[in-house]
Amino acid sequence: MNEFLFAYGLFLAQVLTLAAIILIVVMIAMSARRGGHPRGITVEHLNRRFEEAADSVRRTIAGKERFKKEAKARRKERKREQRARDKEATPRPRLFVLDFKGDIRASATASLREEVSALLAVALDQDQVLLRLENPGGMVHEHGLAASQLVRIKQRGLRLLIAVDKVAASGGYLMACVADHIIAAPFAVVGSIGVLAQMPNFNRLLEGKGIDFEQLTAGRYKRTLTLFGKNTEEGREKLQEELEDVHELFKGQIQAYRPQVDIETIATGEHWYGLRALDLKLVDEVRTSDDFLLAAAKERDLYHLSYKRRRSFPERLMGGVETLLSR
Repeated sequence: MNEFLFAYGLFLAQVLTLAAIILIVVMIAMSARRGGHPRGITVEHLNRRFEEAADSVRRTIAGKERFKKEAKARRKERKREQRARDKEATPRPRLFVLDFKGDIRASATASLREEVSALLAVALDQDQVLLRLENPGGMVHEHGLAASQLVRIKQRGLRLLIAVDKVAASGGYLMACVADHIIAAPFAVVGSIGVLAQMPNFNRLLEGKGIDFEQLTAGRYKRTLTLFGKNTEEGREKLQEELEDVHELFKGQIQAYRPQVDIETIATGEHWYGLRALDLKLVDEVRTSDDFLLAAAKERDLYHLSYKRRRSFPERLMGGVETLLSR
């Protein structure tokens, strides 16, 4: 009976694996058929987008004739405001808007570094930058690099704001804490300031099947824990030591950029929703990015920057795997 269950389980795993591979290939093929975006920076004037959206609503509500009269009056007012701004010694301040949607490997970092370089080339001292961040965390070194890109903005002397509408946890908060001002939606997930490492170990299963696993290393701690070999208490202790060290670095970054938080209270690995995060001083304001941008549009010109790059086949494959796993 046990042998039958084992054989059935193995067959089921093979079927599921094959189905997953087929699904990923189909997703990549569909993506390739759609073509995708050309490589390079695209810029959108968000003030115009907001105005066009409002005009669409006005057209329906007011009717065609009334809308034409109101639109004509608005155009005159905008031209008058533009002429007044042209006469000013300094241009109207701008807000550059970036997006970062994180995954385990923080793969959006490649685009972020291009976007930051582009805006730094044209930014003036009175300009600001808003990053709309959605990031549940992942690999430490990848998210550390993403945070370093945000530090470049601050080193230039520009005010950096980060808006979290859904989640900025673990590596996501490693990025968020760099900001001069953090905005979070009421139920955005914030925190998870901790470090995690986990893996299955198949050593006993292999031994039960009479399979030996050989692993050779040079260096005492080249490998601490392994998937297939027999793990030792010394290896576990070394990995735990490494995790604690990374945790201290994580806490150090938060203390450097947000000295107002009680680090021992918030660095427990827990997460909080936006309203609670405000009480703990993990964020500075409870608000959605949409509300912030609509208000900012009255005082600033808003430009959304986005860098699109062509991904290689392995990148598309890994992206498909991660999308499948997240679903």
